Amino acid sequence: MYLADNRRPAASAAAPAPGPGRSARIAPTVLALGTVSLITDVSSEMVTAVLPLYLVTALGVTPLGFGLLDGVFNGASAVLRLLGGFLGDRGGGRHKAVAAAGYGLSALCRPALLLVRTAPLIGLVLAVDRVGKGLRTAPRDAMISLATPPEHRGRAFGVHRAMDTAGALSGPLLAFLLLRGAPGGFHAVFLVSSYVAALGVLVLVVLVPGRSLRPAPRAVVARLRLRELLRLPALRRITAGAALLGLATVSDSFVYLLLQRRLDLPASWFPLLPLGTAAVYLLAAVPVGALADRIGRRRLFVLGHGALLAGYGLLLARPGGGAVLAAVVLALHGLFYAATDGVLAAAVASAVPAGRRGAGLALVGTGQAAGRFVCSIAVGALWSRWGDTVALAAMAAALTAAVAVATRLVGRAAEGGAHPAD
Repeated sequence: MYLADNRRPAASAAAPAPGPGRSARIAPTVLALGTVSLITDVSSEMVTAVLPLYLVTALGVTPLGFGLLDGVFNGASAVLRLLGGFLGDRGGGRHKAVAAAGYGLSALCRPALLLVRTAPLIGLVLAVDRVGKGLRTAPRDAMISLATPPEHRGRAFGVHRAMDTAGALSGPLLAFLLLRGAPGGFHAVFLVSSYVAALGVLVLVVLVPGRSLRPAPRAVVARLRLRELLRLPALRRITAGAALLGLATVSDSFVYLLLQRRLDLPASWFPLLPLGTAAVYLLAAVPVGALADRIGRRRLFVLGHGALLAGYGLLLARPGGGAVLAAVVLALHGLFYAATDGVLAAAVASAVPAGRRGAGLALVGTGQAAGRFVCSIAVGALWSRWGDTVALAAMAAALTAAVAVATRLVGRAAEGGAHPAD
């Protein structure tokens, strides 16, 4: 493995070179973290599945107001991702402690939703929840990358994301069952979500190993600064590409609201829409991750946005489509996530040394989250002023341009890649 800064081999990586008969084995750390993510996603997706409808119908929030809240939900973690990454890397790998703090903070936000009734207070709770997500994401992904041989990281992240998505599949289904049993019972959803979130934190504390990396030399720890990361050319370009594509990535909540309006679905059926995305993501995450290891993670990340663009196009071309349209759009949405989420993390892991792994992942995640934050506000404003069709058409045009530019950025990044698959 050759580092993106072309200075020294990654001798400090925690994962040993694979030996005969064990190259395809998934590390216990990856499986444990996958279990934590599965449980946590049951909790978070229960809330995410009903939140758009709760805000728009129960609280009467306008599309612009929802765009602001959705932006908070997706973008408030941006700066905290950097903090989580840097804190996790310090001292040679305190990744579990930082991740546990993030999971715990998000778990505390679930019961808080039972107490708030106004949009500003809900926005505050969502912001704190995203702070927790921002703290935990980079340390968690660092632990996955450090426990896995470089040539199999795409597959390892695919396994983790598949387990994560199994939770994302179960959460909306559970929310649907609760709403069917108690129409309008949003608070029942929030209560059950609270108990599930607490279980996820407990599993993390008990099952995940405490240290993911041997103590790093003082010289490495001292260089864990943002300007040092920005000196890595491949990482700069990956960050720029992720941020650019994030600027044109319409949030899941807006996609589901668009489908619900076009299909005129009853409110109780709304939580089922994320199931289509999650089911395809679950099935595709592992094979697409393995494909990325072979053909190039960075290129596949950019090309995966083509599936999202196709979904935009179908929603624009057939505004009155029925169940078939919904199925195809949700399938494309799931394929987009399979080709981008874990694949991006695996690509970043190959672009930075082990001692800066968490910070590098956090930097790219921050750029992507910031882009999506701006996109949510823009979509909300366009929707309020000119309607959902104009908002989606504008994002489709922006995504087309972003894919074209990001393809060139990724091509240049691949010249100095750390692994042949990149």
